[in-house]
Amino acid sequence: MIHTASGVADNTSGATQAGMVALRIQRLTKQYGERVAVNNLSLEVRRGEIVGFLGPNGAGKTTTIRMCLGLIKPTAGSVEILGQTITAHGAHGEPMLAHVGALVEQPALYPYMTGRDNLRAVAYPLGGLPEARIDAVLDEVGLRGRDRDRVKTYSLGMKQRLGVAIALLHDPDLVILDEPANGLDPAGIVEMRDLLRRLAAANKAIFLSSHVLSEAQQICTRVAIINYGRLITESTVEALTAAHGEYVVTLDHPQEALALLRAQPWGRDARLDGASQIVTPAPDGDSGALNRFLVTTGFTPTAITPHAQDLEAIFLRLTGESAGG
Repeated sequence: MIHTASGVADNTSGATQAGMVALRIQRLTKQYGERVAVNNLSLEVRRGEIVGFLGPNGAGKTTTIRMCLGLIKPTAGSVEILGQTITAHGAHGEPMLAHVGALVEQPALYPYMTGRDNLRAVAYPLGGLPEARIDAVLDEVGLRGRDRDRVKTYSLGMKQRLGVAIALLHDPDLVILDEPANGLDPAGIVEMRDLLRRLAAANKAIFLSSHVLSEAQQICTRVAIINYGRLITESTVEALTAAHGEYVVTLDHPQEALALLRAQPWGRDARLDGASQIVTPAPDGDSGALNRFLVTTGFTPTAITPHAQDLEAIFLRLTGESAGG
């Protein structure tokens, strides 16, 4: 499903200010009978940043996005877009939805029409758009060479990119994307990454859900991880994945060195990482002290580097998901 502007909205005071809050979610809750899909969720997305919304299947991501678009009424809490509250179905904040472009789940497209005509069809009831604007969004998503082919001939990734093009038609201030990398090949993922970075550099706010955690680590400014509808953590990617007092040590005879490290009060969490590397805490978090300890005990390292964490490993640990589940 694709959400586009319901009309061209009046300019909002301060809407072009860098860093202003474009999307504010406050104590948002959605309950279906006994099941709580979203539980007291609060989150902000500012202009110029890309915020990744991460969680296992069924965690409440799509429900949250639908509430942000006024498609579902919250049980409690509120959503603000550029300072105006959004409510479901005929919201008094509806003019602000004209500043939003969104792709939720699979795009609803006309398969027997061309890609270009799909864009025209969406633009027509909204007053139409110049062909130059349609050309621009086709260029942005890399479909200019296939825009006159029928959509039924498109791959899944091409349909996904056309859906993103529709979301961008009216040059929105806030872009909400649900799994934008779905169906894209590696080259398409790189193109999508570059597109989102350009949009953020143009002072747009990007809020996206994704299962491609390695991509989220590369592209997102911040990430919010939810599970069972609750926010588990919200942080910059840099802070979340930064080394926290652990180091990667490369040396000969790692098994013997590992046993020695684990015998120290500060090294009990030491573990192997590959054939010749150990990940270990250091005395008082000091890499120099770790190096001196190893040298004096007969294990001279060839390298000691801070151990940066991987977003996927952090996600699996925080959500309790198994790598194969």
